[in-house]
Amino acid sequence: MKLTRKESVHRRHRRVRRKVFGTAERPRLAVFRSSQHIYAQVIDDTAQHTLAAASTLDPELKSTLTSGGNCAASVQVGQLIAKRCSSAGIAKVVFDRGGNLYHGRVKALADAAREAGLDF
Repeated sequence: MKLTRKESVHRRHRRVRRKVFGTAERPRLAVFRSSQHIYAQVIDDTAQHTLAAASTLDPELKSTLTSGGNCAASVQVGQLIAKRCSSAGIAKVVFDRGGNLYHGRVKALADAAREAGLDF
């Protein structure tokens, strides 16, 4: 029986999470993509603590965005998460695409975060 799209994403997410682990020195940049918004969190898995977060629902971005579900919004979230990481003293992260393909909005967020100074 063929897997549904949701099952495929969940299976990929479990496979990625087996390999990707964030530490205090190099936390995990986790990306969650919904149909309307995109969310990014920088997580220290050893302490189970979120160090920085950004999304299209942030008041800084929400007023400037026309839609939260496009690549332009993802670029702005990537720049914002990189800015918040640099202010928290985080330079290196490990990227967790969260079961999504590295394409489109996820890739746009990652590229913008790299250009803004995050190293991964």
